[in-house]
Amino acid sequence: MIGAVGLLPIALAVVAFLYASVGHAGASGYIAVLALAGLPAEQIKPLALILNTLVASVGCWNFLRAGHLPWRRIWPVYLLAIPGAFLGGWLNLPSLWFRRLVGAVLLFSAWRLGCAPVDPPTLREPPRPLLLAAGGSLGLLAGLTGTGGGVFLTPLLLLCRWCTTREAAAGSVLFILFNSIAGLAGLVVARPGALLALGRFEWLLVLIPVVLAGAIGSRLGSRHWPVAWIRRCLAVVLLLASLKLLGLTALL
Repeated sequence: MIGAVGLLPIALAVVAFLYASVGHAGASGYIAVLALAGLPAEQIKPLALILNTLVASVGCWNFLRAGHLPWRRIWPVYLLAIPGAFLGGWLNLPSLWFRRLVGAVLLFSAWRLGCAPVDPPTLREPPRPLLLAAGGSLGLLAGLTGTGGGVFLTPLLLLCRWCTTREAAAGSVLFILFNSIAGLAGLVVARPGALLALGRFEWLLVLIPVVLAGAIGSRLGSRHWPVAWIRRCLAVVLLLASLKLLGLTALL
């Protein structure tokens, strides 16, 4: 097992930096790292959601403060996401084949986004009923998988040409924050002792570098990095998430 004072904080901080730079919070990466570290299953999901909430908070501060959130265009996506994430956190994890299917979709998305390093010249207006349905479905999926749902929402916004890269990042990080809080609440309702299962592990040694790395990553992604860099980082993030869902974390 990777020690709490050794490689584990470094590995989680690297995940936080990479994911935060594209408007994500890193839950799928945290889950993969914690699983490889040998943590008990009952600790992994609540810890991933806690880390996700903290990194999404600093990501919201950077991306929204930079003025990238297209609120008027995508606000319906948030309405059903929170109850969906709560329900997903309360339910058991999905079946093996369902997770494999989601992983394959993310793998395809990583390939598509990696091949398109720039934003399209024009955007489309998203239909509100479709945004409502997408928000509820992706929120449920986020709660089921113990993630914030950004790895599902960002490809949708970009591949449908509803947002630019930075707009999609800002929209996703707010989506992640709402869903992480709701998913954690659903988990605690279903398993009141979930947070107590974390025990006396030196989690502060993990939280501090993860939050700092997330703050730096989101700052660079929201203001400094070129769009081509962000898209390629996003492709890497989706690739890592797909490997986790496909059960190939040993390759990471």
